[in-house]
Amino acid sequence: MFFQHVYDTSLAQGSYIVGCQATGEAIVIDAKRDIDTYLDIARQNNLRITHIAETHIHADFLCGSRELAAVTGASMYLSDEGGEDWQYAFPHVGLKDGYVIRVGNLSLEVLHTPGHTPESICFLLTDHPATDKPVMIFTGDFVFVGDIGRPDLLEKAAGIQGAKEIGAQQMFQSLKKFAALPEYIQVWSAHGAGSACGKALGAVPSSTVGYEKIRNWAFQYGEDEKGFTDYLFTDQPEPPRYFAMMKHLNKVNRPLLIEIPKHPKLSNEQFLAAHKKGVKVIDTRKKADFARGFLPGSLNIQGNNSFSTWCGWLLNYEEQFMLVAKDDQIEDLTRKLMRIGLDNVYGYISNIEELGTELQIADVISLDEFKAYIGQEGVQVVDVRGASEYKAGHVEGADNVFVGTLPDNLDKISKDKQVVIHCQSGDRSAIAYSVLRRHGFTNVKNYSGGYAEWGKNKS
Repeated sequence: MFFQHVYDTSLAQGSYIVGCQATGEAIVIDAKRDIDTYLDIARQNNLRITHIAETHIHADFLCGSRELAAVTGASMYLSDEGGEDWQYAFPHVGLKDGYVIRVGNLSLEVLHTPGHTPESICFLLTDHPATDKPVMIFTGDFVFVGDIGRPDLLEKAAGIQGAKEIGAQQMFQSLKKFAALPEYIQVWSAHGAGSACGKALGAVPSSTVGYEKIRNWAFQYGEDEKGFTDYLFTDQPEPPRYFAMMKHLNKVNRPLLIEIPKHPKLSNEQFLAAHKKGVKVIDTRKKADFARGFLPGSLNIQGNNSFSTWCGWLLNYEEQFMLVAKDDQIEDLTRKLMRIGLDNVYGYISNIEELGTELQIADVISLDEFKAYIGQEGVQVVDVRGASEYKAGHVEGADNVFVGTLPDNLDKISKDKQVVIHCQSGDRSAIAYSVLRRHGFTNVKNYSGGYAEWGKNKS
C-alpha cells in the first residue's frame, strides 16, 4: 500500500493519497485546489489517480476534487447522506453508510458520522494483502487529534439557524460509533492545530482510536450529553467570513482552475491607475516594513501562514485586488489565495518605494507609551483579539472588537478619542491599524508588543 499525507500549513488542512501498488490505482481524499501536488506524487510513484473522495462539504477551503477529476478522468465519490439539503449539485458516485469503495486491493468502507455537518462521512481503510482488518480511518472534520469538529459552524458561518443543537446531538451519537472501533486503528483527520474548525486541535498529524478515547476531551463525558454539549460550544474561535462562500462553492457547479494562475507584474503606471480607480491593495510585506511606509488605503496582510485566512476575512469574492509582494513570493501567495477561491487578482508590484507617490508611516508605540495611555480620559484602548482570548485575560478598560469583524464594527471605534489598538503579539493589530486608516481613522496608535509583552511587564 502507498500512503502520503499532504498537509497545507496555511490552512492547517490535511489531504491524502492512498494507492494500491499492485494495480497502480490511487484515491485522493479531501484534495486541495492546487492539484499539481497530487499529480506529481502519483507520477513519481507510478500511480494513476482513479478515485477522488471527500469527507463532507467543506467550509474552510475550496476542495480540488472537480479540478482533479477534470484532469485525471477519475470518478468522484461523495456523500449522499444528510438529507435533501445536503446533496452535491453535480454528478458523482453517491455514498451511503456501509458503501465500500475498492481501489485495487484496498477497500474503504463508508461510515456516516453526522455532527459537524449532516452529510459527514468517514472512510475505514483495509489493506487486504496485509490483513482483513481495518487499519486506518479518515475522519475529515469529525474527530481530530485531541478535538472534534464543531457543529456551530453551519449556524455561525452559513446562517443555518438551529443547526448547532441538532449537530451536537448527532455528534454525541456519532462518537459512540467511533469509540466502538478497534483501538489500534490509525486516525487521520482533515485538520491540525491552527484550524478554526475546532478549539483544541493537536499538533501531531495522526493518532489512534485508543489514544483519542483516552486523551480527547469529547470522550470523557460518558452519558452526560448536556455537559458534552455545553463544553463543545464554549470558547470556539470566530469562523472566518469566507466559510459561507466555501460551503456554497463546494456544493454547486463552479468554474474550474486546473493550473496555477500567472498573475501579471504591473508597471508603476498600471498599478497607480488601478489604485486611483479603487482597486484594493493588499500589502503582504512584514508589518515592520509596512509601518515604515505604506500606500494610503492599503491593507497589511502579511504573506505568512495566516495570509489566506485574513484575506478570507477582509476581501469579498466580487472585487478585484492587487498585491504588494516580492517576485519569489507570488506563486506561494497565489496558491494560498486559490485554495479559498480568491482568484480575482489584478496583478502585483514588488517595490512600493519606486511608485513615486507619498507614503504614510504607521504610528507604532512602545510598552511605556502604551502604559501611559491606559486608563486615561480621552483614550480608547481596543483589543482586536478573539472573544475567548479577551475573556481569558485583558487590559482593564479595553474594548474588544475582533479584527476580522472590524470593518462591520467601525461604529464601536471612537472618532473623538485617541484610539490605541493591540492584539497578542502584533500581527493582528497591524491588520487592524491598516483597516482603520483605510476607513479614515487618523488618530490611531498601534501597540505592537501586544498583550503578550504587556502581560509580562504590567507591574
